[in-house]
Amino acid sequence: DKAPLLRIKAAFCATAIAEYFRDQGKDVLFMMDSVTRLAMAQRELGLAVGEPPTTRGYTPSVFALLPRLMERTGTSGKGTITALYTVLVEGDDMNDPIADTARSILDGHIVLSRKLSFEGHYPAIDVLQSVSRLMPEITEKRHQQFAQRLREVLAVYREAEDLVNIGAYERGSNPRIDYALSMIDKVKAFLRQSIEEHFSFEETLGALGALFEEA
Repeated sequence: DKAPLLRIKAAFCATAIAEYFRDQGKDVLFMMDSVTRLAMAQRELGLAVGEPPTTRGYTPSVFALLPRLMERTGTSGKGTITALYTVLVEGDDMNDPIADTARSILDGHIVLSRKLSFEGHYPAIDVLQSVSRLMPEITEKRHQQFAQRLREVLAVYREAEDLVNIGAYERGSNPRIDYALSMIDKVKAFLRQSIEEHFSFEETLGALGALFEEA
């Protein structure tokens, strides 16, 4: 309910505070909710000064503003800023221009799925649409191999899910689909976690490895 100029200023002010602590040698966790509301504020300003609405009604200055803000986070010679930004999309449209722009700037993205939420699957993370560009740089080869196998199970199952649900698939017809069907319940159980459950990184990696070492 604030003026658009104040909403934009709040985002830059919060980023400046994070930069201050990074310059003090701190490792900062910066969270901002949400990039979409920032973009809407800039759109209001742009329209007010006569900018033409272009992509989905957003003005050109919106797409100049986002990288100017987001690229200020990251590492420096003294400290780091790990930034988490939320992006709201209309109707689960992952081609939304703000989501597209954020993906092009950031090192990774976690996509939440309305469908998984309706199924009671929490956290409702769509693993196949979520990406970490840094994973190859910060994880061991074994970890990457297990993660890829999990993604393959999900991808094959998603492709065959409709056929399986209507009874049109016969087991034995395709070894990859058969394997995915044998693993999907275990994979879904691994991806679920209640609010009360807590696991360390090592415990999670061990559970991921056990999932496929047993298969």
